[in-house]
Amino acid sequence: MDFEFSPKVQELRKRLLAFMDEFIYPNEALFREQVDAGDRWAEPAILEELKPRAQEAGLWNLFLPQSYGDLSPGLTVLEYAPLAEIMGRVLWASEVFNCSAPDTGNMEVLARYGSPAQQEQWLQPLMRGEIRSAFCMTEPDVASSDATNIQTSMVLEGDEYVINGRKWWSSGACGHRCKVYIVMGKTDPDHASRYHQQSMILVPADTDGVSVERPLRVFGYDDAPEGHAEVVFDKVRVPASNILLGEGRGFEIAQGRLGPGRIHHCMRLIGLAQRALEAMSARAESRIAFGRPLSKQQSVREGIALSACEIEQARLLTLKAAERMDKGGTKAAKDLIAMIKIVAPAMACTVLDRAIQIHGGAGVCQDFFLAHAYAAARTIRLADGPDQVHMMQLGRNLAAAYAQLPD
Repeated sequence: MDFEFSPKVQELRKRLLAFMDEFIYPNEALFREQVDAGDRWAEPAILEELKPRAQEAGLWNLFLPQSYGDLSPGLTVLEYAPLAEIMGRVLWASEVFNCSAPDTGNMEVLARYGSPAQQEQWLQPLMRGEIRSAFCMTEPDVASSDATNIQTSMVLEGDEYVINGRKWWSSGACGHRCKVYIVMGKTDPDHASRYHQQSMILVPADTDGVSVERPLRVFGYDDAPEGHAEVVFDKVRVPASNILLGEGRGFEIAQGRLGPGRIHHCMRLIGLAQRALEAMSARAESRIAFGRPLSKQQSVREGIALSACEIEQARLLTLKAAERMDKGGTKAAKDLIAMIKIVAPAMACTVLDRAIQIHGGAGVCQDFFLAHAYAAARTIRLADGPDQVHMMQLGRNLAAAYAQLPD
């Protein structure tokens, strides 16, 4: 394995790091002020200002493996990984570069599985940053860690599907710029295979019967201007042509979507943890307690050292998963993807917790990024599959594989 950056990635990292220093870090407080002062679900002015700058700098749609001229350089997953880490250091930074979830996953779905008409209607505006999207899979009334439980119905009537159901944690759906949902539901609830009962369909956000009921908060944070919505679909009618790939292909699409997305999540969390390590180290050097800097305390030094080890371990494991995906696809990388999804969010929570502790009372208030970052990291231990599901599936795969080995 060779994780050295290619000249192309080195140049993109250089530009991205410079952009972060010049435009992102200096505007963290302004971003929050603009969100808090205005319509929370409207895009703040600083985002509108920075997005054209990012596009001009060639830092746009870096996540898409397909090349789309000026709209995407067509990086591999391994090439994108270190860039995702840099963006992940600030929770809202990825949106500046049109690399924010859930749009990244939705654009990949449309690029890989969408029809030409669906791509023209939805993928192109998403890639240009003209609209945003949401992904509606999880439901409040069933244990959605087992996605075969979902109950949203999609019934074909003539040349339309009629959709009924309730979703939640539909990230992005609160924002005014969200114009389309990718919705997973059951088109054939009686199919012999539980994994062929589901389909995915495109639902324009302004369709009759679609209602955003409320934003959900994460430890008190509403993550405006995108938010995480509870959405009701009440006798929603959309053309049959809005189905993605065909009936019964929902799980196939989900696996194709979630594989790269889990790597993106993990690399962004590694960026957050790296920033927390830097912050706790600086704090430990500058704060005096009991007559000497905190960094002279053995427990503080141990926390810093352990954090550096844990971050590097997670980084290398995630890069290995990215390389495996590039070479063999999501299926070939499934065990490594499960490993990083178990390891990276838990690592980020641990490192952020240490940083909060070293910052004292300052660590849990709004003056530092740590509290909100911890809320985000803790959420990723549930998003895209909870830890227990990944451990269950990884353990099953490993037990079966090792059982085949000779004694």
